[in-house]
Amino acid sequence: MATGQKLMRAVRVFEFGGPEVLKLQSDVAAPIPKDFQVLIKVHACGVNPVETYIRSGTYSRKPLLPYTPGSDVAGVVEAVGGNVSAFKKGDRVFTTSTISGGYAEYALATDHTVYKLPEKLDFRQGAAIGIPYFTAYRALIHSARAKAGETVLVHGASGGVGIAACQIARAYGLKVLGTAGTEEGQKIVLQNGAHEVFNHREVNYIDKIKKFVGEKGIDVIIEMLANVNLSKDLNLLSYGGRVMVVGNRGTIEINPRDTMAKESSIIGVALYSSTKEEFQQFAAALQAGMEVGWLKPVIGPQYPLEKVAQAHQSIIQGSGATGKMILVL
Repeated sequence: MATGQKLMRAVRVFEFGGPEVLKLQSDVAAPIPKDFQVLIKVHACGVNPVETYIRSGTYSRKPLLPYTPGSDVAGVVEAVGGNVSAFKKGDRVFTTSTISGGYAEYALATDHTVYKLPEKLDFRQGAAIGIPYFTAYRALIHSARAKAGETVLVHGASGGVGIAACQIARAYGLKVLGTAGTEEGQKIVLQNGAHEVFNHREVNYIDKIKKFVGEKGIDVIIEMLANVNLSKDLNLLSYGGRVMVVGNRGTIEINPRDTMAKESSIIGVALYSSTKEEFQQFAAALQAGMEVGWLKPVIGPQYPLEKVAQAHQSIIQGSGATGKMILVL
């Protein structure tokens, strides 16, 4: 270890597995920024479902072990490496990606994945922007090419991506329907851009949606749990409608005939297929949302680093999301 190198607390994963493989260590060397890198003192870090898939070893992208999870941090710039002109020590920032991992007291990020955090948003809200808002924007505006006046159904609207999708859709002039599984979740969805909300735990909720939208159907469905809902989604779509698959946890049988008469599409969404230019485009749109005020993350459960295993357990097995899960440091 280099002399005088700062030590920090960080969550480390030495083997893939259940939440118990997340180990909090207090003697991890704090990273040092190189060219085009920014070191951030982390105040909060978002917890995203994808981090549980990566940790379990079942995801398409496997990090080299050991690693620290987490991509969405918010905090204050501690130091910058060479050739970094956009940021200086003391700036309030958030990220869409980290090099060293976000579940830690300090995180290293490449400068083009770091963004200024406006004063009107606190660090917890800053940590709720990354994956949720950039994914929702990619799904709705970039890939589905949703237009003002179209109808969107956010299927699972009370979590991080769902709330982001409702806020973006409303700001862009869409008719917004959402679903949630709890009363609190439904309330949050209505407060964040949805014109109408449905309870996806009710047996006949699909009939209620059909009745509400009438003959035309729904133009875009943002789908958080495709292995449960995809077949129902295909029956709800309008002519030329599209289902955007944002989340999925298993397999499902569908009848391809359901896509034929309507010439509908099923489109997968992966935020990390975005190019650097696309990220910059999404960031510009979202930055405008922060300035105007429609981008307002809703914070849900908050955990300290010590309870990270509990956070991972809860985000997958919880009884219905209400806002964005955050680790606070």
